[in-house]
Amino acid sequence: MEAMALLRKTPLHAAHQRLGARLIEFGGWDMPVQYSSIVDEHLAVRRAAGIFDISHMGEVWVKGPDAESFLNSTLTNDVRKLAPGQGQYTLMCHASGGVVDDLYAYRIAPEEFLLIINASRIQEDVAWLRRRQADSGVGAGMELDDASERSGAVAIQGPRVTEFMGALFPGPSSGGTVVGSVLALVKNQIGKWHFEGQEVWVARTGYTGEDGFEVVAPAGLIAAIWDRALVLGHVACLQPCGLGARDTLRTEVCYPLYGHELDEQTTPIEAGLGYFVAFDKGDFVGRDVLLAQKTAGTARKCAAFRMVEKSAPPRPGYPLWVDGKPVGKVVSGTQSPSLNCGIGLGYLPAAAAAPGTRIEVEIRGRRFPAEVVRKPLYRRA
Repeated sequence: MEAMALLRKTPLHAAHQRLGARLIEFGGWDMPVQYSSIVDEHLAVRRAAGIFDISHMGEVWVKGPDAESFLNSTLTNDVRKLAPGQGQYTLMCHASGGVVDDLYAYRIAPEEFLLIINASRIQEDVAWLRRRQADSGVGAGMELDDASERSGAVAIQGPRVTEFMGALFPGPSSGGTVVGSVLALVKNQIGKWHFEGQEVWVARTGYTGEDGFEVVAPAGLIAAIWDRALVLGHVACLQPCGLGARDTLRTEVCYPLYGHELDEQTTPIEAGLGYFVAFDKGDFVGRDVLLAQKTAGTARKCAAFRMVEKSAPPRPGYPLWVDGKPVGKVVSGTQSPSLNCGIGLGYLPAAAAAPGTRIEVEIRGRRFPAEVVRKPLYRRA
């Protein structure tokens, strides 16, 4: 009971309780894992629409004439490619190449950026960014504003979200990407709208493999947005969804989760995220190590696999075997509601990570056959 009292609560905590959500600890937060069932919520997102509370995630604003040069020397991707209203997936790395965090960076204006960071890494990320600002020599003309405590956010995902998002945020944008309707946003764009007279930011990004939007708003406003979305989304069978479905959805499309596929001992190259490392932009933290790995290859790689026989679902930490030897571990694993089989991601020796390789997953003391497959595991027909 005392531990529960210490858990942080999002501005939507009361809404989750009213809806009968089962709440669990996640990264120090009291979060909904499911409302009806993980499978129901997963399939709702694949077939119709789902809404997720992502208010536990962090929001950091980076502003000023040094913002672009600071971020470009700090993150792996190239923020110079972003016009106002555009975003990109990127990573922060140590000099060793290990990942501090993965995140989304949006350019809001020529000298203003919004970083969306992982809930479990807010304190570490902000401290790391402030140290980097002090030590880099390129952060003097720049302000770092951790707005995580003042912000709330929801993700609205699924093929039918377009049926009601225009009513939720009517009219043209007034900042970021300039469009006549929220539905005119394309993937990785962000724009500013107003809700009950207050400024909100709406992005079209997605962490589920489906079309969808993310809304970042003042913490005191996010409950009204949640409630209004559920009313307007009723015609599209919008369902509230928890962390359980969020995890099965992102595992099917092989999106990484910090603490699973990524950590401070794992590099983006090992994780198969080299596409988001811009070696041609000049120096950035970790570049030398990452370039050496890209050139020479890595000893291990993150591979996707699916079970080839009926078994209990693979889970994180389960051993992976090749040729009768334990060679790695599952980092993400589940029973796929879309594919109706066990799936997972795990680190394997590079020679065993090629699609078509037969491996075994140790589940409850028994080894079951699986096959390495191409990413993503799930593709929309």
